[in-house]
Amino acid sequence: MKMLLLLLGALILSSVGYVRSDASDHRYKEGDIVPLYANKVGPFHNPSETYRYFDLPFCVPEGVKEKKEAFGEVLNGDRLVSAPYKLNFRDEKDSEVYCKKKLSKEEVKKFRQAVEKDYYFQMYYDDLPIWGFIGKVDKEIKSDPSEYKYFLYKHIEFEILYNNDRVIEISARMDPHSLVDLTEDKEVDAEFMYTVKWKETETPFEKRMDKYSMSSSLPHHLEIHWFSIINSCVTVLLLTGFLATILMRVLKNDFTKYAQDEEAADDLEETGWKYIHGDVFRFPTHNSLFAASLGSGTQLFTLTIFIFMLALVGVFYPYNRGALFTALVVIYALTSGIAGYTSASFYCQLEGKSWVRNLLLTGCLFCGPLLLTFCFLNTVAITYTATAALPFGTIVVIVLIWTLVTSPLLVLGGIAGKNSKAEFQAPCRTTKYPREIPPLPWYRSAVPQMAMAGFLPFSAIYIELYYIFASVWGHRIYTIYSILFIVFIILIIVTAFITVALTYFQLAAEDHQWWWRSFLCGGSTGLFIYAYCLYYYYARSDMSGFMQTSFFFGYMACICYGFFLMLGTVGFRAALFFVRHIYRSIKCE
Repeated sequence: MKMLLLLLGALILSSVGYVRSDASDHRYKEGDIVPLYANKVGPFHNPSETYRYFDLPFCVPEGVKEKKEAFGEVLNGDRLVSAPYKLNFRDEKDSEVYCKKKLSKEEVKKFRQAVEKDYYFQMYYDDLPIWGFIGKVDKEIKSDPSEYKYFLYKHIEFEILYNNDRVIEISARMDPHSLVDLTEDKEVDAEFMYTVKWKETETPFEKRMDKYSMSSSLPHHLEIHWFSIINSCVTVLLLTGFLATILMRVLKNDFTKYAQDEEAADDLEETGWKYIHGDVFRFPTHNSLFAASLGSGTQLFTLTIFIFMLALVGVFYPYNRGALFTALVVIYALTSGIAGYTSASFYCQLEGKSWVRNLLLTGCLFCGPLLLTFCFLNTVAITYTATAALPFGTIVVIVLIWTLVTSPLLVLGGIAGKNSKAEFQAPCRTTKYPREIPPLPWYRSAVPQMAMAGFLPFSAIYIELYYIFASVWGHRIYTIYSILFIVFIILIIVTAFITVALTYFQLAAEDHQWWWRSFLCGGSTGLFIYAYCLYYYYARSDMSGFMQTSFFFGYMACICYGFFLMLGTVGFRAALFFVRHIYRSIKCE
């Protein structure tokens, strides 16, 4: 247990940036060895499908050493090994041959297939990222793919900027005139070379990562982001105005009628919500599942807030390898007590008796589908021998964290929630027998209401969604966390407002089964986000292949399910506050 706590402590420090493997502050003298690691290769359009660098038949140098990765780096699919190039500090080289190799027919075919799929490579030099394509396809305006020519780059040119004794920037350019023809299945002689040029710069070491975050802060990008904010704010203002002018006016009239004459409220269509005061606080069916959903949603909401806090203080700077994954695992583990407390407390308020079963359901409600998805996708990654497949040791660490941290905190939170002895605050007494719900038109059923409830919040965030998807499922860098946080706040406000509005109309129609409806309406934005996944995959990306498709739709299903639970909790809490307020404002019999 002590070792696990020490491990968690290291993970926490790593997630908040105190232990940052890529925040290298090395100072070098001329001729010093600067670490250069080859990370991975893979199809450019399939970001999840990456392989070890030497899975392609490059020249393997003697004494290849694997870099010991941090927990988050492994989750991120990084597998760093020492690269075949020697880029010593301020040591220039011109077309130096580091390897001569006769490529066999099988190796030529393997390289050709990689070039055909636009394979790129990624390396890290003094923890600065380097990318490049391994080859090119010469189509020469030919429509028949069988006539295409395939070439492998054999000469890479490094240009490195330095400031005094520190490395500031590195770029790699492939020589377009130094090629190996891979078009035919035959043995080919290849002579791999590299060139190194050093230039001095005045850029300080502290700002060497700014280059990577600048791309998402370019003026034309910022204009689109601010348009997204304005679009979202207009949505909020329109919705707020709708609530203020319609709901408040109607409610004010209702309150006035009830205050003047209780018998004057016989118009069921206008004031129907008053006549179900004996049923509106009748506890929902499947109360254990309902409480577990609220507990999981509250935990995910807390997790999101903590992630935003870390992002806003600059922990997730570009290419801080694995910091986000580390933070997600650690914070989720440490916030499981919130899920246990919220679920058990509310379950006991709903007069539930099997609180232990409720805790088990809470622990499995989100982790269960996530575990099943992970097992399937990890099996796919193992089949493909991709770096996305987690090693056995990392899986053991995750299991230990879940067993020795997440589960105990969940149980402790559940015990605290059970012993809180909190009672459900209902302004009106519930009658013994439920009131019959009158027949309602089709558009007042659950599915149309969910469609209306999910569309408005989704319309407030859909512009920003493209940039998030392009960052998570592509190679675009996203660093404008402040704008993303504003969009998140707007999403929460719109979700709460639209759920309150639909809950009022439901009660006005004398439909008192609003508990689950408010949760489903609030969480329906998650379904819209998943529908956007289909649009993004087919219309805005070039992803292909079984592995990439399964990873995209599998993990996005888990993310959207998490949004469903989180926003469903927000919707229900807003609706509960509203319902309590309006029934507290009238005299119930």
